[in-house]
Amino acid sequence: MNRFIPVDRQTDYLLPPSVDEWLPDEHLARFVVDVVEQLDLSALTQRYAGWGHKAHHPAVLLSLLVYGYATGVMSSRKIERATYDSVAFRYIAANTHPDHDTLATFRRRFLPELEQLFVQVLLLAREMKLFKFGTLALDGTKLKANASKHKALSYGHAKKLEAQLKAEVKSLIQRAESADRDAVADGMDIPAEIARREARLAAIAEAKVKIEARAHERDAAEQTAYQEKIVKRDAQRKAGQKPRGRDPKPPIGGPRDKDQVNLTDPHSRIMPVAGKGFDQCYNAQAAVDTESMLVTAVHVTQATNDKQQVMPLLNTLTTLPASLGKVTHLLADTGYFSAENVKACVKQAIEPLLAMKRDVHHLPLSERFAADPIAPDSDDPVEQMAYRLKTQAGRARYALRKHTVEPVFGIIKHVMGFRQFTLRGLDNVSGEWRLATLAWNIKRMHRLVEG
Repeated sequence: MNRFIPVDRQTDYLLPPSVDEWLPDEHLARFVVDVVEQLDLSALTQRYAGWGHKAHHPAVLLSLLVYGYATGVMSSRKIERATYDSVAFRYIAANTHPDHDTLATFRRRFLPELEQLFVQVLLLAREMKLFKFGTLALDGTKLKANASKHKALSYGHAKKLEAQLKAEVKSLIQRAESADRDAVADGMDIPAEIARREARLAAIAEAKVKIEARAHERDAAEQTAYQEKIVKRDAQRKAGQKPRGRDPKPPIGGPRDKDQVNLTDPHSRIMPVAGKGFDQCYNAQAAVDTESMLVTAVHVTQATNDKQQVMPLLNTLTTLPASLGKVTHLLADTGYFSAENVKACVKQAIEPLLAMKRDVHHLPLSERFAADPIAPDSDDPVEQMAYRLKTQAGRARYALRKHTVEPVFGIIKHVMGFRQFTLRGLDNVSGEWRLATLAWNIKRMHRLVEG
């Protein structure tokens, strides 16, 4: 008795098979296609001119990219190959095969339009009763730039290299002038050597301009902070109080020798990364709904810390459709805390729960179940927030942050495989981060529907 399923690769089909029969009904690829077909893609389709060869429909290309990012296939070449090798990709492409150049051009060309598509997906999730605004958890994660940290040029090294190259150019010019009298080394092309060094000098000069521009921005920020400290200490003295510590020293302006710029992606920055020291990165921010775990707002910053990242989120929330609902609470760790951020949240009728110090793990039993402290007799938003963080209800709500936004980052980076940007430049990586989180949202919606 034959105990195995017959294997027959030679029998022809009597009728051509339908691509609709290739995947199970509950497959993620089907869900991606269904979601994309419900989006308004007129902003994309109107950008296609009516000449040349027929183009692949934006719905197909967008679906391929979304499914690719959702399943860890970000490379346009790998997506093209998958339209031949993978049943799911072949289903999405309807048995067509967009080449990698078409996919890469589409992704790069329509990054700005992803912002509205991102909102449309949230509106669709709202219609499907999968999501409504309530409590948001904000956090950031460092994502590697498409550049090596070894391609960074410091200001001090740039000055040394510039002096060396100028001396070499001068020496080559003198050798060229005396070429009739002195023999030139075999294989040396003096004009080519001079041109090569002049090109490097131009690149160094451009890098120095960028470093100096960044230093100017830093000087302005440091000067503002210095003046604020001086004003605060003067006010304390006038009130009869003695300021603590020494008076701050005025900042020293200008670029520093350790200031650097990356020659591959000048917009990226050297940032600390967990367990790996430093790397060339961007700081990717996301606000996640604590109930559905859908990402509601994203942006990318070059800042290493998160202190200034609350205002961009609040500004984004004001632009979202009212039909999505109203944000009631904002959770974030101590890196986001400042009095200005607390007041900005309160001004938009959002109750902030921003940690004011590092979390203490394994609280004693007496503290975990202690009665709520007495409410402060003050209208100061920071004091009110500090009180809420000490209450049982406040601690329980703040605890939602860890198992909301951090798992989302973990899945995006380690399950979906999005640990590094493939594009370069702040605008491009911002669009790619939105594409990655859009793929996460659709993947999460599929899970909520099936679950």
